Amino acid sequence: MSNLKKISIDGIEVEVDGAMTIIQAAEVAGVEIPRFCYHERLTIAGNCRMCLVEVVGGPPKPAASCAMQVKDLRPGPNGEAPLVKTKSPMVKKAREGVMEFLLINHPLDCPICDQGGECDLQDQAMAYGVDFSRYREPKRASEDLNLGPLVDTHMTRCISCTRCVRFTSEVAGITQMGQTGRGEDAEITSYLNMTLDSNLQGNIIDLCPVGALTSKPYAFTARPWELTKTETIDVMDALGSNIRVDTKGREVMRILPRNHDGVNEEWISDKTRFVWDGLRRQRLDTPYIRENGKLRKAGWGEALAAATAAMKGKRVAALVGDLVPVEAAFSLKQLIGSIGGRIECRTDNAKLPIGNRSGYVGTATIEDIDSAKMIQLIGTNPRVEAPVLNARIRKAWSLGATVGLVGEAVDLTFDYVHVGTDRAALEKLSSQTISDETKAKPSIIIVGQGAITEADGEAVLAHAMRLAENTNSKLLILHTAASRVGAMDVGAATEGGLAAATEGAEVIYNLGADEVVIAEGPFVIYQGSHGDRGASRADIILPGAAWTEENGLFVNTEGRPQLAFRAGFAPGEAKENWAILRALSAELGATLPWDSLAALRRALVAAHPHLGAVDQVPRNAGAALPVKAMGKADFRNVIKDFYLTNPIARASSVMAELSAMAKARATPAMAAE
Repeated sequence: MSNLKKISIDGIEVEVDGAMTIIQAAEVAGVEIPRFCYHERLTIAGNCRMCLVEVVGGPPKPAASCAMQVKDLRPGPNGEAPLVKTKSPMVKKAREGVMEFLLINHPLDCPICDQGGECDLQDQAMAYGVDFSRYREPKRASEDLNLGPLVDTHMTRCISCTRCVRFTSEVAGITQMGQTGRGEDAEITSYLNMTLDSNLQGNIIDLCPVGALTSKPYAFTARPWELTKTETIDVMDALGSNIRVDTKGREVMRILPRNHDGVNEEWISDKTRFVWDGLRRQRLDTPYIRENGKLRKAGWGEALAAATAAMKGKRVAALVGDLVPVEAAFSLKQLIGSIGGRIECRTDNAKLPIGNRSGYVGTATIEDIDSAKMIQLIGTNPRVEAPVLNARIRKAWSLGATVGLVGEAVDLTFDYVHVGTDRAALEKLSSQTISDETKAKPSIIIVGQGAITEADGEAVLAHAMRLAENTNSKLLILHTAASRVGAMDVGAATEGGLAAATEGAEVIYNLGADEVVIAEGPFVIYQGSHGDRGASRADIILPGAAWTEENGLFVNTEGRPQLAFRAGFAPGEAKENWAILRALSAELGATLPWDSLAALRRALVAAHPHLGAVDQVPRNAGAALPVKAMGKADFRNVIKDFYLTNPIARASSVMAELSAMAKARATPAMAAE
């Protein structure tokens, strides 16, 4: 029997799933219904009453369209589709009444409110508000909450839509917010005045339909109509979240999420959202040359000539950092290859198989998590490595999926079966007999970098692939570096890994690799955006653009190529990364065959056609790895401090504060004597 039902909304007849609510059916019909508490990714609260509609033939009062399902509507007298009106006099009067109630206690502080200009309450008040008040009593005021250094609260503006409470408890998986009291005394509060302990808390700023929750670091700095908005891609982790970067003049003022159901839905992590102040600090804005142990400023001509003199006739090794776009990695590979050097992007010693895409990306998409009934995590803590992905796993768990973990026992915001901490647990899992019933269930195995960075990483990966084969599961390799999959795709890796690539190297060309310590000995040329570990070890510094300052291609952890667009310009003398490599190649007498980014991309797509299919996840081919004996050690997660994983984050004062708070929270409390 079909679940499809016909419904007529303002004379527009549509056929929808009977389980849909009227507000969802109206979206299908293209009819807009105002709402404050309803959100398609949260449970239904039905408490703001702004979405009232008239159901013809139904009760003689308006109905909340967010909470009434289409299948519950009565058909017309002759079997016609149920009729819903959203613009009738009854609806208009009801919505005006609701708006009057909402504005009774709402302060008139739009001129100083950060939500001004993009406020749902402002927009709806234009349509349903009146220009006078019948309310003569004093307005109610609420005490502001301290939720930490990210979310600013002005609780007098709160309209009790409870979106923040539902998000933190359902999506973020923390239980620190709730509503207490009744009637006039009802207020949103945090448990025992706790600050929020989540890597996703910034999303409640976007969810709040009024100015009750705003961004603390962004407060009073800009208005939405002053900002230039650029749709781009995030590089703080390898998920490839879709974001919008808002700039004012040359400076990035804030970062917001964009909706992409296949990647990040509409959430982003706090590191992604608040790292923008790190783009302003500790920037490399001019070339430097080290003389007598000290760095001095130099011009581009002098710096490139010095780099050429250092590289000519020497054994050169190149390192690719974690935030490098595919174009720069491809250019560097071509350049280093032409002078007989070696290149490596696996700077953390991850044992990713070269040329076997199903071995370094896997066979699953992020969206496969939604329908999975069994999710097996190996050597990973997704809450820290990819918080938005962790929220997706939590969603699957809340719909009945079973989650297993081999590795460190950590708080993932949901229940899981802890299979064990060491290699033996994985071996037992991968060699056991699986029933046909289990094989029939859609399942996914997620392997973290912690599982494959040890010496036996290849054997661990082989066992994970055998487990995937035995259980008929899809495999996802969860990366922590945004550039890693793209660099592997263009072949920026050497057999034997980092040790083999750098063995006997007299010159190391370091392209933004700040997570690796280069020993004394080789001459180091560093190209990057921030004065971090790489720059402090360098003999020559070539200042490059950060990811918001150049157009680039990034391939996310599931193997989806996505385009990042330039939102601003690099400071001072800093240049785009591919352009620096093109200029250096001419000096070296090994000129790269392109003069523009478009020509470079044509060469890139000609060499690797799947990179031209932007926003598509290609099917990955690749043979299973031969199963070898693993070591005995426990699995260790790779990220020790979520907030300080890359040079941009380490330059951010907000990230430094959050890191200090996380350390303090992890320290056991001492009892007062």
